[in-house]
Amino acid sequence: MTNHDIRLVVLDMAGTTVADGGLVEQAFETAAAELGVEPGSDDHAEKLAYVRATMGESKISVFRHLFGTEDLARRANAAFEKAYGDLVDGGLIAPVPGAREAVERIRATGRTVVLTTGFARTTQDAVLDALGWRDLVPLTLCPADAGGRGRPYPDMVLEAFLRTKAADDVRQVAVVGDTSYDMLSGVRAGAAVVAGVLTGAHREPELRRAGATHVLASVGSLPGVLG
Repeated sequence: MTNHDIRLVVLDMAGTTVADGGLVEQAFETAAAELGVEPGSDDHAEKLAYVRATMGESKISVFRHLFGTEDLARRANAAFEKAYGDLVDGGLIAPVPGAREAVERIRATGRTVVLTTGFARTTQDAVLDALGWRDLVPLTLCPADAGGRGRPYPDMVLEAFLRTKAADDVRQVAVVGDTSYDMLSGVRAGAAVVAGVLTGAHREPELRRAGATHVLASVGSLPGVLG
């Protein structure tokens, strides 16, 4: 198959199509403080390093690792999602330049585009509303929509494949994101195109190691890759 055969494009949001200016780290600071993690401490530094290393992963999974128990993880996740939502409502996000135009160009070729995130549904909807993107694509997915497992599992990609019925074969799927976890989810789903972009968390070596077939300056270049 060639890139021309791609029928379904699964796009990450934060860092790929959405520029949030480091809001994930800001929201983490709030969540960590609520759970008693002292700013400037070694514990804080270690936890922040883990958050940076696991960008793209479902946030509840990150907090389960960091705080150990389900109760603490859920408290941290709730605080994180609220803080992130408040920052979004404050107008601190914007589209990655050319992202909306890229989606519109891809859809104009008859392909289906799905937007995915590691955030909860309420946060995803807040981002979509802030950008005026509710009608940009026919389907948006968060981990809860795919049985609760986010990246690096392939579940959201496969959920998009099953729900849209846009493709007959997983090799007709393209997965695009800014983190190694995005790349892993695409590889595990069997996507033919697994494209990393350099507008977010991870650089080209990390994206390549995780299985990227393409590395692009931004999602704006994607329509040219797909043809």
